Amino acid sequence: MAIEHDYFGLLESGPDGAIFWSENVDLGDMRVTVDLTAPDEEDITPAALDSAASLIVGLEILDRRARDFMLREVDNRASDVTEFVLDMTERYGDDLDDYLVDVSGDAPVDVIRSMELMSMTILADEHGSEEPFAVLEYTFDADDNDDVLFVNVSTEGVVLSVTNEK
Repeated sequence: MAIEHDYFGLLESGPDGAIFWSENVDLGDMRVTVDLTAPDEEDITPAALDSAASLIVGLEILDRRARDFMLREVDNRASDVTEFVLDMTERYGDDLDDYLVDVSGDAPVDVIRSMELMSMTILADEHGSEEPFAVLEYTFDADDNDDVLFVNVSTEGVVLSVTNEK
């Protein structure tokens, strides 16, 4: 079967009924991979696709919200964002300034501003649930992206949480 949508075009399900759509989107000087997935075509509603399209079209605003959320998390010593920033400042040490896009002298702010948005995965079957509808993946050094921050976003584009994955 297939679903047709104004933004995504024709979404065809695979033999297992799953839906997958992928596209690269330019965001400033970043190239972001955007994936839309659902384990079963029947789990996708037109409203879910409309919400997904809105997040993609508004990716610049969503990126700003995610970075603002991360900046607020820096005040919490136990947050994954604080741990990530400390790991990056320790790993890069005196060479940290070479990786920063803007040097203000405030390392947490500079690291968060310098992170690259690598991808956004939209979990279309989670539309309207309490689970994340989209997950943004950020890394500090695209050449060494073992450490990433995942920003979990609701259907409405509200940042729910940030987790650090190593």
